[in-house]
Amino acid sequence: MKKILVFLGTLLLVACTQQADAKVIQASLQPSIEWQPLIERQGVIWELLLIDNYNDEQHKVVLNEYGYFENRGQSLNEEELQALAKTLASGIDTPLKNASLSENDEIIPGQSRVILSEKETVELILDLKPSTKELTLPIYVTEPNINVEDIEGIDELVIGEFTTYFDSGVAGRTMNIKLSSDEIDRVILGPGDTFSFNSVVGERTKDRGYQEALEIINKEFVMGIGGGICQTSSTLYNAVEQAGLEITERYTHSREIGYVPKGRDATVSWGGPDFKFKNSFTYPIMLKTEVINGSVQIQVVTQKINREV
Repeated sequence: MKKILVFLGTLLLVACTQQADAKVIQASLQPSIEWQPLIERQGVIWELLLIDNYNDEQHKVVLNEYGYFENRGQSLNEEELQALAKTLASGIDTPLKNASLSENDEIIPGQSRVILSEKETVELILDLKPSTKELTLPIYVTEPNINVEDIEGIDELVIGEFTTYFDSGVAGRTMNIKLSSDEIDRVILGPGDTFSFNSVVGERTKDRGYQEALEIINKEFVMGIGGGICQTSSTLYNAVEQAGLEITERYTHSREIGYVPKGRDATVSWGGPDFKFKNSFTYPIMLKTEVINGSVQIQVVTQKINREV
């Protein structure tokens, strides 16, 4: 009987050991929570190299992070790709900067307009065959079209001019008008070039010297950083129209203002209304501004020969 009990005990021990070993093996085949995502993605990771030929840069993205999982039957998420394109554009897009003339009559070169087509970027990625490795980004560049010969004697003839007046004793408003006018001064537009007040003047912030002054919002006068710059844009509008240039975008204030006749204003706001015009002539023109003794004068000038032909 003792031998039988020993034998049964041995069998039980062996059985328990084999069962334990089986559990260990089975456990080793099951991924841990930590490694589960990696195993699910193993063999279907899609890395795409986005090539920026203009800036000579490359951006690597993993399209699995934008919804792609082949082994789950999941395709790319268009909304997430739109967010990707917007992020890429923020590091690529550059506004067109018009050439200008220094006080020493030297050309300050303009800056090319560089734009990444976000819509086209998303469409191109969505149309890619899985596992495609590279994609050239759809970037469009517009070059300034002015050189030294084009602007010789460009300030010989005034073809448009307008002056408005303000209380120079109001320090904030005076400073804002002066800063915005200085940004416009001596800007040159070649044939077909477009001028954007917001792009040229830039954002109105305290860091850039702009101060609080009255401005019109929803028909009410309120204090705001950069108040008064609409006098600069309105003065510019009247000078530009007198010169015969093509106005492409203009908005009026929600109530009358006193420095220009009714309906002759051009309100602007960073991230909002803009004032734009195009040089519709076949020759270059230049803007000249002067702020002195409570007045802002803006002239549109060109070479005398252009009006004599």
